[in-house]
Amino acid sequence: MFLYPPDQTRIKLDKTRAFQISFSPEMETIRLSSSLLTLSTTRTLQFLGFTAPSRIKTNTILRYGSGHISIVRSLSSDTTGGTVSARPSSELKKKNKNPDGEGEDVKLHALRETFLRPAVGIDAYIIPSEDAHQSEFIAECFMRRAYVSGFTGSAGTAVVTKKNASLWTDGRYFLQAEKQLGNDWQLMRSGTAGVPTTAEWLNQVLDPGCRVGIDPFLFTSDAAEELKNVISQKNHELVYLYDNNLVDEIWKESQPKPPSEPIRVHPIEYAGVDVSSKLSSLRIELANAGCTAIVISMLDEIAWLLNLRGNDIPNSPVFYAYLIVNYNGAKLFIDTSKVTPEVMLHLKSAGVKLQPYESIISEIESLSVKGEKLWMDKSSVNSAIVNSFKSTSEKNHLDMQVSALCRVSPIAMSKAIKNHAEFVGMCNSHLRDAAALAYFWAWLEDQMHNGIKITEVDVADRLLEFRSKQSGFLETSFDTISGYGANGAIIHYRPYPESCSIVDDKNLFLLDSGAQYVDGTTDITRTVHFGEPTKRQKECFTRVLQGHIALDMAVFPENTPGFVLDILARSSLWKIGLDYRHGTGHGVGAALNVHEGPHSISFRFGNMTPLQEGMIVSNEPGYYEDHSFGIRIENLVYIKEANTPNRYGGIKYLGFEKLTFVPIQAKLIDLSLLSNTEISWLDDYHSQVWEKVSPLVDGLAIQWLWNNTRPLTKHSS
Repeated sequence: MFLYPPDQTRIKLDKTRAFQISFSPEMETIRLSSSLLTLSTTRTLQFLGFTAPSRIKTNTILRYGSGHISIVRSLSSDTTGGTVSARPSSELKKKNKNPDGEGEDVKLHALRETFLRPAVGIDAYIIPSEDAHQSEFIAECFMRRAYVSGFTGSAGTAVVTKKNASLWTDGRYFLQAEKQLGNDWQLMRSGTAGVPTTAEWLNQVLDPGCRVGIDPFLFTSDAAEELKNVISQKNHELVYLYDNNLVDEIWKESQPKPPSEPIRVHPIEYAGVDVSSKLSSLRIELANAGCTAIVISMLDEIAWLLNLRGNDIPNSPVFYAYLIVNYNGAKLFIDTSKVTPEVMLHLKSAGVKLQPYESIISEIESLSVKGEKLWMDKSSVNSAIVNSFKSTSEKNHLDMQVSALCRVSPIAMSKAIKNHAEFVGMCNSHLRDAAALAYFWAWLEDQMHNGIKITEVDVADRLLEFRSKQSGFLETSFDTISGYGANGAIIHYRPYPESCSIVDDKNLFLLDSGAQYVDGTTDITRTVHFGEPTKRQKECFTRVLQGHIALDMAVFPENTPGFVLDILARSSLWKIGLDYRHGTGHGVGAALNVHEGPHSISFRFGNMTPLQEGMIVSNEPGYYEDHSFGIRIENLVYIKEANTPNRYGGIKYLGFEKLTFVPIQAKLIDLSLLSNTEISWLDDYHSQVWEKVSPLVDGLAIQWLWNNTRPLTKHSS
């Protein structure tokens, strides 16, 4: 249960007691008539009648009695006890506020000021998370939505009108957004019943006939068209602001510089197929489709097609560029300062020429004038490119339906189906990663047993040290999710030194991490308890494990879309009325992005992409009890042909081969819930872990590995 006082500071009430809290807006105080409350905020409150100075941070538990408020426990606090006081909320509102904006947030005030300029003239502005290439992870200089809103999750859309500011994000980030958004922002929980889409919300809050602005480089053509159609129902106009991004204008000198790291050649021993062969295959696709050229804007597609890797985006070995391929050659639009002599020679041998990154629009217009028939994936190519081609075609009296083919990129599927070299590289990198994790878990368990204080950040940092010792290690594949206790329930939690929790033996600890190696990309989650788990935790963990096993053991006909399998991972949880708010599996690149399409395993049944032999996907069911604990078990698996005695309909059947080999903690398992088949699965998995990883480790790690790969024995009923 949550109550919100006048300054919007959130108070979480203990569910085991009855509470009454009354508010006095005039006095900006909270009057207590209970014995215990929990503050779930970094903000401080002025409690009526108690004035000793102190600062209260997240998860501080206070007790009221005998005329004073005392601190009972603080997971992250710089107070030690005694009476408590804080600045009045009227003082808090002054922070980050514009005195001329009547309490309005400084950034929102500055952004709204830009609406009024004659060259802009809009009533609302939409700020997505993406860059011009629809990347999930982006360079810091393009984190516009995070800059404006303060919410740092990787997925979300901010919408600012002259009076309102709202942010949409999905279930992975609800708790994080609650913590990070300021009082001027409203959180819109996407996918929750009754929550409107951004377009529907604009139709609700704006008077008819308003102007809604977007940066067309940050929206796919499909997304912009859908937005335009929905808001037109209230006679709103979608305004494409090509020349200036309004957030960049208020960010000014403090905006980080664009990345400028050099790109590198991805060796053929890991790529498996040379660039000329890949381009030849693409040109056959062009000819079959009746097109003369294709525009490629997805960064991982460009990196894969050209056997290049970069460092422009943290955790993702890609670089900012566009690529246009035609029958006779190809043009790479890139900051040429990133191109080394080796890369230049590599590209030249494949017939790829360089063009300035900023010249992409003029090139698109030139192709239209020449009458080229362009293949563009409107679900990934930005609206600025598509609209430029369309408007130029119209000026030359050409029909867009004739001059362009709007179809899904053929590269996405080619990249998703790994060749032999890519598969071998993924297998090898996962074994080295498993060795690093064995060393890490042995170290962490030893620290716990010796009572050494370790924070969530310490865990992430030390894991990075162990991984960095493995050959071919480059960087993490995403920011490590190191979540103890309640933080584990924040699905994409990221710890920070000033606010992270201590990891101890009183609650569950969830660790989701991965690495980029020269030959592969890893992603693994394990949940552990260093003490004695509760019955509830063991049941939840076991049901998550059952879902993981059920999916891993699945055999299914070829051309089955991933959503068909999703129920296998949830069924055991559903039996007791539990679930989780994220997909069960995502595609993974080979020494590329840790999240890649076009396939997935998810309850979102809109993705009809069939699972095919050669794809790699994660298997990661979970369960999250808000403000208490989180559980996730994740392995990566390779889709291969299954050896079935029959082939109904003459088609192949497929199954999964495990790539991840790290023990699953036995003490969290309620053996009474497992079938003999499930126990055999776990015993067989742990046998493989020992066989494959033990030759790669020594010392404490090999003992830890031995202890955690012993067979289970089912308890008799």
